[in-house]
Amino acid sequence: MENKGSDEVEKMKTKFLSAWHNVKYNDDSPTEACYETTEEDSIMGNVEDFRKDFTSRVWLTYREEFPTLPGSTLTSDCGWGCMLRAGQMMLAQALVLHFLGRDWTWSEALTLQPLDTETWTTTKAKRLVASLEASLQTPNRPSHQGAPSLHQAQAPGSAEEADEHLKEMYHRSLVSWFGDSPSAQLGLHRLVRLGLTMGKQAGDWYGPAVVAHILKKAVEEAMDPGLAGITAYVSQDCTVYIADVIDSHKAPGAGQTSASPQSDRPEPSSSRAVIILIPVRLGGEKTNPDYFDFTKSILSLEYCIGIIGGKPKQACYFVGFQDDSLIYMDPHYCQSFVDVSTSDFPLQSYHCPSPKKMPFSKMDPSCTIGFYSRSVQDFERIKQELSKVLQPSAKEKYPAFTFVQGHGKDYDLSAGLTPEKREWPFIRDPRRTVTTAGDFVLL
Repeated sequence: MENKGSDEVEKMKTKFLSAWHNVKYNDDSPTEACYETTEEDSIMGNVEDFRKDFTSRVWLTYREEFPTLPGSTLTSDCGWGCMLRAGQMMLAQALVLHFLGRDWTWSEALTLQPLDTETWTTTKAKRLVASLEASLQTPNRPSHQGAPSLHQAQAPGSAEEADEHLKEMYHRSLVSWFGDSPSAQLGLHRLVRLGLTMGKQAGDWYGPAVVAHILKKAVEEAMDPGLAGITAYVSQDCTVYIADVIDSHKAPGAGQTSASPQSDRPEPSSSRAVIILIPVRLGGEKTNPDYFDFTKSILSLEYCIGIIGGKPKQACYFVGFQDDSLIYMDPHYCQSFVDVSTSDFPLQSYHCPSPKKMPFSKMDPSCTIGFYSRSVQDFERIKQELSKVLQPSAKEKYPAFTFVQGHGKDYDLSAGLTPEKREWPFIRDPRRTVTTAGDFVLL
């Protein structure tokens, strides 16, 4: 019986390695992937590396019993706030890159227990979680997982311990910015309040383009000094205006500095990071299959922070892919309110041990793609890499978006429009002709 059980575990390891071999879990190269091997230790290592990386991402889901949302009597976002949560997750990933770096993982990532999968929508999710947990059981854990949590307040000794302590402080602060209270810098209450200025109310459906603009405003208006070194840019009409992004990298004010664990010295305020958000539409009523390879290429890029989209009226956060399926984080899991104002609030509910998959064919064509650019030099590299991905092929006759020299205002495509009218990327100059053919929206 023991041998039979061991064989089942080995089969499960191989299955998961195969399922996720296309998912990037480090930034050694723009297309780094888990590679397939028959060596047991390599299989185990790759699966654990993927799981540690996935679980370290900040997971924002439905919550209930939090303070009343602005302009409403609602104390929960269950059933309507999934796109806002997906947007928060993508924004959180950008902040992880900004403050902690791509190679950072949470020390407790492998200790999380499976979710109560009865609350998920498919029995497949339950089998996925149970199988993954069974296949990854091992008595040996890295020694750093036993490190004391932040609130135990023991002074770190070595330089490595000091660095780990500092990064855990950033981790906890980052999560607190997304808390469900009116004072949280990037929390649901702040996003709903900003949505009111665009004609959206708590309880409404928020599309991926609207959420992109809300996130931009939330980052720009954040008052926490820790967020002074980062801003956001949203493309216009499926076009990234190069001069606008470069200008966004130039922070207003002088004489101020910001620092993060990723730099040995403070960074001058004349330069700040930019989160680039690009709302696109990858087809007509359904996602055009010709864009599947494009989406895979985008998700493989080092600078990509993911895609928010999902199925029609059911949003999620895409973080990777396997063959013809997307791997995503699901916000459709209602959890209780957590008071993040306390110094030792629990972090477990902000990390998900359960990846889910969805066929590309079920992906809604409306989505927003995100990138993180630390500097103007980073942006130049991003632009170069994306220019290769955006080259029209025999299948993709029209790029999903484009880069254009100059500022958006120079083209005056949306002059005179109210903010809510500029939400969706397909605002056209009335002098131009819009043509549609089949599943294509011709740009």
